[in-house]
Amino acid sequence: MANKALSVVTTRRLPAPVEARMGDLFDVHLRQDDDGPMQREALLSVLPGAEVLVPTLSEQIDAGMLDVAGDSLRLIANYGAGVDHIDVAAARERGILVTNTPGVVTEDTADMTMALILAVTRRMTEGLAMMQAGEWNGWSPMTLLGGRVGGRALGILGMGRIGQAVARRARAFGMSIHYHNRSRLRPEIEEALGARYWESLDQMVAHLDVLSINCPHTPSTYHLMNARRLKLMKPTAVIVNTSRGEVVDENALTRGLRAGELAGAGLDVYEGGADINPRLRELRNVVLLPHMGSATVEGRIEMGEKVIVNIRTFQDGHRPPDLVIPAMT
Repeated sequence: MANKALSVVTTRRLPAPVEARMGDLFDVHLRQDDDGPMQREALLSVLPGAEVLVPTLSEQIDAGMLDVAGDSLRLIANYGAGVDHIDVAAARERGILVTNTPGVVTEDTADMTMALILAVTRRMTEGLAMMQAGEWNGWSPMTLLGGRVGGRALGILGMGRIGQAVARRARAFGMSIHYHNRSRLRPEIEEALGARYWESLDQMVAHLDVLSINCPHTPSTYHLMNARRLKLMKPTAVIVNTSRGEVVDENALTRGLRAGELAGAGLDVYEGGADINPRLRELRNVVLLPHMGSATVEGRIEMGEKVIVNIRTFQDGHRPPDLVIPAMT
């Protein structure tokens, strides 16, 4: 295998240095058209004969698609950390390995989380809209009053790499750190982060001023922040989600925001992907971003480099460093 150029199919345009490197190393089929999500029919047409598929979260890789790919497909090297769009179990049943790119987006996503916390609490988008509409008439003591983040209680739901990176940033802003996780951190990590562990998510959310969602989407986290839990939060609290939209019941969140049961929200991910609740778009106390938490040039290139390392390691007959197993999803 090492002497043969692997046949690789990518589903989206990737940074130029990544595409150039793939072209040097593999027999790669790159996207040449616009950069929209690759439609299922188009992907099915290029899959037969491919040995490696490099998808993104925009493509659903299910058992039916794997059947069309046939016996030639041996590796799905996902460009991104999340793999809930891939039927990992079905892939493994067919002897297809799945890899991802963990750890690359940690700092970028944590930066965006803090940006959303500041944008919501300081009403930045409302100020921007006022300026763009030409409605600002000068400084006023009572215009667009927000709140300080210093001294506020931040709760982090999911204290993995990104959650801990958020905690480090928030602590520098003077926020108190609280967290709920499926397992408690080691005491020395808690001490370094100044973080308090809550075994009960219900009790934690009732205590918070800001809740940051940083856990993956799994069957156990689907709608973890449901209508009941959202109602436990203070009416002055805000919720920020840069992880997965499915963790929050978006309809319940919208109702709570419209009813004044929550002060605001900052969202970079959505339960329906690009299909966003139109009522959510209308709210002035909500900051909506187009899933750009990891959108830095450096991060995207590092993701591509990880994909290439996984493919080359597989090509050399070794276990890829970022192998995903069904138990991890």
